[in-house]
Amino acid sequence: MSQVKLSENYIKDRVKLALNEDLYPYGDITTSLVKNNKHIKFKLISNQNSIIAGILFAKFAFQIIDKKTKFIIKKKDGSSVKKNSVIAIIEGKAQSILTAERVALNFLSHISGIATKTNQFVKLAGKKTKICCTRKTIPNMRVIQKYAVRIGGGKNHRFNLSDEYLIKDNHIASSNLKSLVELAIKNKKGRKITVEVDNLKQLKQILGLKFNTVLFDNMSLNSLKTGIKLAKKYYETEASGNINVNSIKKVAATGVNRISIGGITHSAPAVDFKLQYCN
Repeated sequence: MSQVKLSENYIKDRVKLALNEDLYPYGDITTSLVKNNKHIKFKLISNQNSIIAGILFAKFAFQIIDKKTKFIIKKKDGSSVKKNSVIAIIEGKAQSILTAERVALNFLSHISGIATKTNQFVKLAGKKTKICCTRKTIPNMRVIQKYAVRIGGGKNHRFNLSDEYLIKDNHIASSNLKSLVELAIKNKKGRKITVEVDNLKQLKQILGLKFNTVLFDNMSLNSLKTGIKLAKKYYETEASGNINVNSIKKVAATGVNRISIGGITHSAPAVDFKLQYCN
């Protein structure tokens, strides 16, 4: 599985793009009305229990606008915080802080939201089952979203279509399952091979072939249990398909090695943060 890392240069580049989007073409015309550009101080506060992720995105948003802005981190990425926790202290000119505020909070809210949702699933699944993300990410945000998954305790599935072979239902519908698997084995060149099945008949067609993982998609619990018993001798096992907070414990209890959930990236609710003025 791919493991995503974020360099400071990468983070700064993404933040600059976001700031340009927000400020083009005439800058912050409302904040320009604030003529008393005094030195002010804010607390960055979480309005809910959450897992912090993306704190450097917030920091650089303020400091790219004004390098003299102080951003004192109180909670690093990976911190589990309670409602009303202070995440950072920000000090600087009023215009600079007000201009950068929304971009900083947008990044922090989104990235922390994914980490928080992932962590919820990780805790529900227990220590024996890995929680993985998928390629169901916002275009051009995949690196950031997969980073957030790791901060929340999850694992990264393949990063892109070149990482590994993943033979899915539409591949199978367009060809022959066993032939596809055999061809992937022949051409793998060190890459892993995952084969998706949605019924036991498909599984039995490929049992014993030398690939890595069987992905059970949208199968009933009874079929999943049977499939895992048949497959675990040969392969790592994975489950996916409409798995939510209400069903994940039962799916994990089947003994499956990992569970992939698209919703932790494409549907995670943002964490609510605020800037609170310090008198």
